[in-house]
Amino acid sequence: MEHPINILERYWKFTSFRPEQEAIINTVIEGEDTFVLLPTGGGKSLCFQIPALAKKGICIVVSPLIALMKDQVQALNNKGIKAMSITSGISYSQLDTLLDNCIYGNYKFLYLSPERLQQELVQDRIRQMHVNLIAVDEAHCISQWGSDFRPAYKNIAILRQLQPSVNMVALTASAKPNVVKDIVKELDFINPKIFKQSFLRPNLAYMVFHENDKYYRLEKILKKNPESSIIYVRNRRLTLELSAFLNSKNITATHYHGGLSNIEKDTNMSGWLNNQKQVMVATNAFGMGIDKPDVKTVIHLNLPESIESYFQEAGRVGRNGEKAFAIILKNDSDKALVKNQFLSVLPDVDLVKQVYRKLCSYFQISYGEGEYQTFDFDFNTFCKTYNFSSILCYNAILLLDRNSIISLSKQFKNKVTVQFITSNNTLFSYLETHNNLSITVKSILRLYGGVFDHVTKIDVSKISEKASVPEHTIIETLQKLESDKIIDLSLAKTDAQITFIEPREDDKTINRIASIIEQQNKLKQSQVKAMLDYVENDSVCKSMQLLAYFGEKKLEPCGVCSVCINKQKKKKPQDLKSIKKDIIQLLENGEQSSRAIIAHLNCEEKDMKTVLKLLLEHQIITITPTNTYKLSHL
Repeated sequence: MEHPINILERYWKFTSFRPEQEAIINTVIEGEDTFVLLPTGGGKSLCFQIPALAKKGICIVVSPLIALMKDQVQALNNKGIKAMSITSGISYSQLDTLLDNCIYGNYKFLYLSPERLQQELVQDRIRQMHVNLIAVDEAHCISQWGSDFRPAYKNIAILRQLQPSVNMVALTASAKPNVVKDIVKELDFINPKIFKQSFLRPNLAYMVFHENDKYYRLEKILKKNPESSIIYVRNRRLTLELSAFLNSKNITATHYHGGLSNIEKDTNMSGWLNNQKQVMVATNAFGMGIDKPDVKTVIHLNLPESIESYFQEAGRVGRNGEKAFAIILKNDSDKALVKNQFLSVLPDVDLVKQVYRKLCSYFQISYGEGEYQTFDFDFNTFCKTYNFSSILCYNAILLLDRNSIISLSKQFKNKVTVQFITSNNTLFSYLETHNNLSITVKSILRLYGGVFDHVTKIDVSKISEKASVPEHTIIETLQKLESDKIIDLSLAKTDAQITFIEPREDDKTINRIASIIEQQNKLKQSQVKAMLDYVENDSVCKSMQLLAYFGEKKLEPCGVCSVCINKQKKKKPQDLKSIKKDIIQLLENGEQSSRAIIAHLNCEEKDMKTVLKLLLEHQIITITPTNTYKLSHL
């Protein structure tokens, strides 16, 4: 068996493991059932990838995150390691072929969604595979007390029956003590070896600032710390608005959200990863699988929905070990906003039933039918058709997704149908004078034989791959062909795909998960309360609050968070006489706004305001009509 450090050097070009990694890897290689709790950035994936590479056979990886599965498979393939993922939208015959490849094709990794384990074909083939390890990623999903509970994760235990002699490793970045116990129990671990790295990040300063003008404070923070940053905002519109604002202030910024095309995502991501852009303004769709070590600041302009999600997003900062900042900017309206955003939009059981029935009608699914059928889904059109509130409807669909009734794949794509409306001769005469379009047209003709005879649905990404032409160029070519009356073109945009996992049974389907929906709604309420308690508690060290939430004991103040710094300042009260002297000296050079004064002085804002008030009372200074301050004698 090859030594783990050799595998690490050969494929990942590292010469040493991170803390805990080597002990975890050796335990997994020895065949022990292993639970791994490593905070974001701790290097969890290597804890199963290296043991799987060290042994003969294939590793089955169960994960609910389709995007992350695809990223990991791509990364492994780029290293010359054979890996595949089986997600939704695959036909039975394709599935059959892929699973046979896992048995006979020398593959090292098979990534599966938990829903796939329900299929008899998948179970039958897994029995025949030479499995060397079972890895359960995002393992907190198996516990009903964990964030993002997915009942389909209960199916993972069947792998114990299909491969009874194979050990299992469960991995997560966030789990409270009761969730850890639940995971170990549900996965039927025998004499489990448990590795829990402390959530303590000594280089990370957690800051919560109350700000009436968040944009002004944001500008100050980013100019003071001009290194790589992430700003999380509430919605897609804000990603555009805020990145435009920052660029107007000479702070280079780009944006990211789930509605961007793949080309836009790649372009914006590349600019930020390569430090051509200082700031990435994003929704929480951004960050999974991103391992950029030099991020200096993560700023939340809006309150996250839970401590778990906040800790994961904040954990993307300071992975190089240098001092870094996780900052929340809050104001008086945030409490109502977070309740409105996350609690008032929780769908009850009746609404989930309504949405499910309408989805079945929308896609013309007959009663008892629909299992593993996939459809392009235009969410906005669906909401308008049935007069649903978009946010309530979306959350209902997410519940159906988490509970394995459907699978929602959020991806922006073009749905394209084409029919050539000229003769063969006319087409080739046209191409003689439009040679730049030739390769795209010929690729379409080779891929779709009946495109002259009837309206044909075409796959732009497949044509792009065959012609070695970017997807946006394919679309531009099709639009040119349409304008020149060579083809009839229908170009619709969809932002998702839906796969029905269970046959349609209307209310019976939802009744099975009704108690889970109610329990998850209660969990969401408790998570929002914990988040509000965190931002409002200015008496206990912020790091201690977070560590206590995850069940850690024997805690010490960090000394660098906003609470600790304020306590240190209170021990050394500001000398108001010296602030008074500094303000008068500053105003001798001309009138100044309160912002300009605080920017020039090294003092607390409340102390500055106290001194300004005293100077006004004693008529040493006056306020101008433009709300600036000046000396009375000038």
